[in-house]
Formats: sequence, structure tokens, C-alpha cells
Amino acid sequence: DLSVAANLALTGMVVAMINVAMPALPVPVIIIISAGFGALLGMFNGVVVWKLAIPPIVVTLGTMTIFRGTIFLLSDGQWVNSHELSDSFKALPRTEILGLPVMSWITVAAVLFFSLVMGRTTLGRAFYAAGGNPHAATYAGIDVGKIQFWAFTISGALAGLTGYLWVSRFAVAFVDLAGGVELNVVAACVIGGVAIMGGIGTVAGAMLGALFLGIISNALPVVDISPFWQMAISGGAIIIAVALNTQANRGKGRIILKRAEHVT
Repeated sequence: DLSVAANLALTGMVVAMINVAMPALPVPVIIIISAGFGALLGMFNGVVVWKLAIPPIVVTLGTMTIFRGTIFLLSDGQWVNSHELSDSFKALPRTEILGLPVMSWITVAAVLFFSLVMGRTTLGRAFYAAGGNPHAATYAGIDVGKIQFWAFTISGALAGLTGYLWVSRFAVAFVDLAGGVELNVVAACVIGGVAIMGGIGTVAGAMLGALFLGIISNALPVVDISPFWQMAISGGAIIIAVALNTQANRGKGRIILKRAEHVT
């Protein structure tokens, strides 16, 4: 989903403007609004992919631009700054529980929950089947379009929740919020072993890929590496990871073919 960062930014701007207009609104309500609004944006992507049978990459590239443009129309290009946001709105990400910030606990909970969903539920296995081989999944009785719809909806809800956490953590919302994060998301997933076309990968792997990129992005400035080289290194990491994944999958395919030939 290439529109995930734009979803995050639009949702973050919306909840920031809501907080400015209604500073007394409870934070749990804001969280529900952010996740719900993000889910609606994800549903829009899912419906277009499902009903119009347009490739997801094309749909999300288009909606990424639409979402970014909507942010500008809503805010008129203006920022929402820290002094305009309520203290309660900004407090949650900085709250610590057992020595860890709430955002860390949310990350742990999300990784555990979705690892369980992907590995132990019918929905999770359907995600793998629809991504790995849509035609075979259809013959197996799986509605691939509906599965894609739910994948986009869940992704949108998570992006919406992250939009609130991002804005409240950094106490600012602006038009180009989270700009360029799309590349980092793709890089983290691919480096973590997730196949570009779907069907292969784990939640834990994607998390490890994100941690790897975080370490790299924090280490390179320390050794005085130019930001432009940092982008090049991220792109190179994607290419290498995709090449390694492709070679690994080819090797498995050859083994299967050899076994089949031996049996026959």
C-alpha cells in the first residue's frame, strides 16, 4: 500500500484540526476517530482494487496523490503547531509504563496480535494465499477481491492510528507529514523477507527490517554520511533483498521440480 504514508498524514492533520477545534475531546475518542478515518481511506483503496480490478500499485499511487492534495485543501497549506494542541493530546506517546513509552507497548502488542492473526487464523492464511497465487486461491474458494479489501482496510486503520501517534509525538501537523516514508516501508518489508508480490513474509520479519533501517539511519549520520547517500543505501538494500528473495524462491522451485521428475 503506497498510500499508507499519505493516509497517515491526512489522518494526522484531521485529528490535529479536531483537537484545535475541540480541545476538551477525550483522547480515546480521538484515537477511535483516527483509526476509523484511516480505515475509511483504506476501504476506498480496497473497493477500487476489488470492484474495478485495477492493480493495487496503480490505485495506491493515485490515492497517495489524492490524500496529499486533500491535506492541502483542508489546512490551506497551514501548519498545526505545538502550542495549538492540547496537553492531553500530546501526552500519550510520552507516557511510560514499566520504563517503556506507550508507543513501544503499542508496537509490541501490534506485532504479537498480527503475528497470531497471520499464522493462526483463516483470515491470515487467506492473505498469504491471495498474495502468493490469486488464481489458485480463487479455485480454493477464496474471494481474492474481498481479502484485498480487508487487507487495505486493516492497513488503513493502522495508518490512521499511527497518524495520531505521529502528530502527538512530534506535536506538529503539516502538508508533507511523513513524506518519503513509503520508500522506508517498502524497504523494511523487503529486507525483512516479505515478497513484493505478496504471499511470503512474516510480521516479525517486517519488524526486524524496520529495526535494521532504523539502526542504519541513525548510524550513518554519526559517521558523517550524506543524506543523499543514505537514500541510495536504502534503495540498494531493497534491490539486494529482492534479488536474494528471488534467488531463494527459484531454488525452492527447482527442488520441487526435481522431486517431481524423480517421482515420475
